[in-house]
Amino acid sequence: MTDTGYVQALYLACGVLLLTAVVILWRRELAVIIRVFALQGAALAALAAITAAHQGSAELWAVAAGIAALRAGVLPWLLRRALVESGQAARETQPLVNVAASLLAAAALTMLAYAVSQPLVALAPSPATQAVPVGVAVVLIGLFVLVTRRRALSQLVGFLLMDNGITTVAFLTTEGVGLIVEVGVWLDVLLVVLVLQILTTRMRAAFGGTDLDDLRGLRDT
Repeated sequence: MTDTGYVQALYLACGVLLLTAVVILWRRELAVIIRVFALQGAALAALAAITAAHQGSAELWAVAAGIAALRAGVLPWLLRRALVESGQAARETQPLVNVAASLLAAAALTMLAYAVSQPLVALAPSPATQAVPVGVAVVLIGLFVLVTRRRALSQLVGFLLMDNGITTVAFLTTEGVGLIVEVGVWLDVLLVVLVLQILTTRMRAAFGGTDLDDLRGLRDT
């Protein structure tokens, strides 16, 4: 891969990562959010594949394949399964922040990410580190989703967005993450998702829903 092609492909993958994070923040339909999350997983796998092609690393190709399988396949499948088993309305109802304010917050968080990342970029300027603010922005947007959504499944997607952003920053700053390290992260994330899926199912069975405000109301009464 030529240097020009590498830079263009790298920035395209990072653009898709940021765009999908904003779309997840914008949309309220849980089924759509899960599909967009799967697309973001594919973009993250593409980022790893681009790095692998640029470096000619077989290990990074294995990491890219693993990311594609887990983040674009297994995790979205588990989320869809949890959504079907919940038996609830497939829409986020009454989030703490409305759509217009959420999009403004996404713009503000993206600018904040670019501001706080500049010292890191200045340490080792390169096409990869120039894109580090994208990963930081995805982390911040994921955190925003986590704290402003009411349904447990939406909050789980916010957590996974943060993990995708952290992985993006790791790839861009190190130009590749070791296979053993990445496998350890995959297992941790998969365990968290499985546990939260079980908890969501138990919450629905015990309380009839997964709206965390309703559960707090039960506690207060």
